[in-house]
Amino acid sequence: MLVMALVLFAAWLMPQQVLCIESGPAQANVIVLLGGGSYERPERAAELFKEHAASKIVITGAGDDEINRQLLLKADIPSSAIAVESASRSTKENALFTIPLLRQEHATNVVLVTSWYHSRRALKCFRHYAPDIHFYSRPAYYAYARAEWTRQGIRRRIRAEYPKLLGYWICYGVCPL
Repeated sequence: MLVMALVLFAAWLMPQQVLCIESGPAQANVIVLLGGGSYERPERAAELFKEHAASKIVITGAGDDEINRQLLLKADIPSSAIAVESASRSTKENALFTIPLLRQEHATNVVLVTSWYHSRRALKCFRHYAPDIHFYSRPAYYAYARAEWTRQGIRRRIRAEYPKLLGYWICYGVCPL
């Protein structure tokens, strides 16, 4: 019991080390840009595209899809390199609705772009639903510094991520480890 309490306390004190997964540089067929966050996610996807991490970007997520598309176009990403999945409303649906698009593209290597605190759940979810595709996590680091959490409203999102990880494990079998 004491060990479990210490693990939970450490996770609470060091969310960057627990929630953030950074795969490092990777060559991929497609970048998947998950909805949510602010402007940091499309900015990161555009940066990776310009570094030639992949030649196509798939935007996933209802509500943010058109905003993210416009931000990518404003960042000089060609419209021919952008595809949109606009029906998903959760991380699970992002994966389930995007994976068929990835398979149509014959994608074997995919870079996921989301916020740093969401990167573990996103990566584990996509890997769970498409174990035949190799996924890499290249998150945006907006408000990564602890001093920015309160000012940027990130603390609430970090707190919400732990129960979501547990819920995805219990409800969908997506192991966060």
